[in-house]
Amino acid sequence: MTGNVPTVKLNNGVEIPQLGFGVFQVPDDETTTAVSAALEAGYRSIDTAAIYGNEAGVGRALAASGLPREDLFVTTKLWNADQGHDATLRAFDASLAKLGLDHVDLYLIHWPTPARDLYADTWKALEKLAADGRIRAAGVSNFQPSHLQRLLDTSDLVPAVNQVELHPGLQQAELRAFHTQHGIATEAWSPLAQGAVLNDPEITAIADRTGKSPAQVVLRWHLQLGNIVIPKSVTPARIRQNLDVFDFTLTDDDMAAIAATDRGLRTGPDPDEFN
Repeated sequence: MTGNVPTVKLNNGVEIPQLGFGVFQVPDDETTTAVSAALEAGYRSIDTAAIYGNEAGVGRALAASGLPREDLFVTTKLWNADQGHDATLRAFDASLAKLGLDHVDLYLIHWPTPARDLYADTWKALEKLAADGRIRAAGVSNFQPSHLQRLLDTSDLVPAVNQVELHPGLQQAELRAFHTQHGIATEAWSPLAQGAVLNDPEITAIADRTGKSPAQVVLRWHLQLGNIVIPKSVTPARIRQNLDVFDFTLTDDDMAAIAATDRGLRTGPDPDEFN
């Protein structure tokens, strides 16, 4: 547990808070305030990416927090244009400098970009960063089973995490089963489908019964599935509310009702086609 947030043990023994704070689409100048509010609320896991353009804003908030580095879990991601072994190492150095850190806890290849066919070579660079102790865990984002299988076939390092679009409208059952089989943790981005699932009658009915918001019901669903989840908000009240999901439990019937709402709803690009 980190505060009241449970942790998930990754396949290399490193523990990640199961609920973290994402900063996708938050401008750099607003990021420091948002991350500071999240740290104050009790979040200890912060998820950024080179392409978000706000690593420096995250770094400022981490530095200003006064929290010990070992209490924080920081994730960033390698952008597509920087794939390839040597380019990855350079891009990692740039991210680290912006964050003002000497290591990150989790480094992810942001997209497989299969048409460019560089992700296996890129993964070798992450192996080196892990071996050198500059990243505590190496993972990927938006990888499909075929992309993961290629890494498993060409490397001894199994990704610790695959961060993918996942929410009640897009439940990724086949991919989650592959993760379970190979010891890869499932992390959900866009866990609320950018709000698109919050009016689903199955979800609003549970919210009414439990006295929780639809967003809290969906986050609770993720947690009970075992997903790691990184909701984002810049509103302090919502930042706190998203963390307030550990005092109630969904029933088996609730979980089944939400399972039935899966409808192949993608809010982001298709990983097989995004290059």
